Amino acid sequence: METREDDDRMLHATHAMAYHWGQAPECLPENRARAEWQISRVYTVLGRGEPAVWHAQRCLEWCESAGIGDWDLAYAYEALARAHAVAATGEADAWKAKAREVGDTIADEEDREHFEQDYATL
Repeated sequence: METREDDDRMLHATHAMAYHWGQAPECLPENRARAEWQISRVYTVLGRGEPAVWHAQRCLEWCESAGIGDWDLAYAYEALARAHAVAATGEADAWKAKAREVGDTIADEEDREHFEQDYATL
């Protein structure tokens, strides 16, 4: 993002996406978790740790409450690691370890490779 307007546009678009997915009749808990992950990631990119942590935690809560594992759970932990790193809470390493543990069990090879690429940037 090159300007404040770009940052605002990205943030508003991400929240709008989450809202619209949440209103869709076909919305599943996986969609809600992924929306929270996306919002957390945007806040992380913007260097805003507190809301990044909040939305990453919401992602994990969706996964846990719906029994979602595999790729989505690995990314919930990845989001928490990334958000806590930006927020400088001292918890990033613990979440990164959980992301690694679950990431190693992702069933689909392409999903696992995608996760590995993102994990390498933590």
